Amino acid sequence: MVQETLRIATRKSQLALWQAHYIRQKLEQLYSGIIIEIVPLITEGDRLLSARLADFGGKGLFVKELEQALLSNQADIAVHSMKDLPVSFPDRLMLGAICQREDPRDVFIANHHSSLKLLPKGARVGTSSLRRQCQLRRCRDDIELINLRGNVDTRLRKLDEEEFDAIILAAAGVKRLGFADRISEFLPEESFIPAVGQGALGIECRDQDDRVAKLIWPLNHLETALCVTAERRMNECLGGGCHAPIAAHATFENDNLVLRGMVANPFTYEYLEDEISGSDPQEVGLELAERLLAKGAKKLLAGDKH
Repeated sequence: MVQETLRIATRKSQLALWQAHYIRQKLEQLYSGIIIEIVPLITEGDRLLSARLADFGGKGLFVKELEQALLSNQADIAVHSMKDLPVSFPDRLMLGAICQREDPRDVFIANHHSSLKLLPKGARVGTSSLRRQCQLRRCRDDIELINLRGNVDTRLRKLDEEEFDAIILAAAGVKRLGFADRISEFLPEESFIPAVGQGALGIECRDQDDRVAKLIWPLNHLETALCVTAERRMNECLGGGCHAPIAAHATFENDNLVLRGMVANPFTYEYLEDEISGSDPQEVGLELAERLLAKGAKKLLAGDKH
């Protein structure tokens, strides 16, 4: 019997490596004797840590090199945070599995304040996410928002060095790296709708590689996949990119798929929200996008300053 081998492309950040090793562990539990190699790569997004993603093409900067490794047969799969994946895939590549979601919420982290509400006027809050900035502005228009990029360790270090009074991060990454004790407050999904796909991991592979597709398919979590599919469909139909903040989060309630979405203007902080339910994730995502567009989402997506 030929021994199975698999190569996993991943970014070199601590969180990305955690994700790759997590997938390796899951696969090793499924297949006794499988040989799995981690292939760490540096992406364009990692090289531009001092810049705003929106100014250089958005989150797709984190996946291009990983996808090239798949296309050139340097790796067999790539592990991504679903919130970093663009809505479309290059020719010859596909999404092979979406793993069970971690906590999708955003978290507030501060050393001297237990909640966002208790931050003093003029407090410096670090986040590079346009979505988070708009949501913060809705509940605290008296704080100073400052761009903050880097890995989780770097962001926590900058907080500890008092460059910021507080920072906003994704709960999933904080928990995965063992920093749950640093969380001051979990921000409610009702007012802080998560990013599309937040908390879920996706596994990308070549679309004609049946061997690899069969190996990773058992890691697909149906409920998570249906929810993330609805979120991504909404984002796709809105033409979501880096110029305006978009949020979407789907859950199952009594076997019904419920999707909440938000679009905002990053300059004026004007926003639109809506919610829809149904059974087909593609239809639910499309219908919510159409409802938001009917309310004026296109103008917000254009990012007009007036």
